[in-house]
Amino acid sequence: MHVEIIQCLQDNYSYLIIDDSNNTACVVDPSEAKPIADYLKNKNINLKYILNTHHHFDHIGGNKDLKKRFGSLIVGFKKDSERIPEMNIKLEDNQIWKAENFTAKIIHVPGHTSGHICFYFFENKFAFTGDTLFSLGCGRIFEGSHEEMFASLNKIKSLPSDTKIYCGHEYTLNNSKFCIKHDPKNLNLLKKINVIENKIKKKLPTMPSILKDEIQCNIFLRAKDLKTFSKLRDLKDNF
Repeated sequence: MHVEIIQCLQDNYSYLIIDDSNNTACVVDPSEAKPIADYLKNKNINLKYILNTHHHFDHIGGNKDLKKRFGSLIVGFKKDSERIPEMNIKLEDNQIWKAENFTAKIIHVPGHTSGHICFYFFENKFAFTGDTLFSLGCGRIFEGSHEEMFASLNKIKSLPSDTKIYCGHEYTLNNSKFCIKHDPKNLNLLKKINVIENKIKKKLPTMPSILKDEIQCNIFLRAKDLKTFSKLRDLKDNF
């Protein structure tokens, strides 16, 4: 089982989770269909499932086309079934979803949206965090509260430290500038910024990040309490 990173739109990432034993795949948050379909056809891979972390169009824009082309099933959070069209498999918080050789725990992480979920492939130590946890950042709070987002981040923070984090956007370099402004003496962060800058220069994705690095470097995960987190989140909105 491995993950292929597919760049979509301006700064979105979609992810193909590929089962090499039978050439089947899931795609996470297909914002557009063409780059995903092109990759699948070139590799002769069958797209079985479309996994959505939340309902925003830049995460579901390719759903219908991919479903039509490949006969894939759309998988999402039950409470978002009215906002994610043609959903076939409706998931609950803390459910273990198993299909083919794919196994993931569903973690409800509201804040960015009320129905946002994280797909945690615990056997592979992959976490697809959508727009809740970014590398060196977190999502804007649109439908939830600061308290909900803080609690959601702490859920992700509690996963094994070697978990690979795959988030929804390439925001890492800009996020790093905010982190270093408010945490200028963090040596781990300085090292991570150097790695990020080298990847960006080479036009490489900064994903995946490792949860341990995020805990050491991401100022939102380093926030000790809700008050501190809320202040930082508000400052980031105007950064």
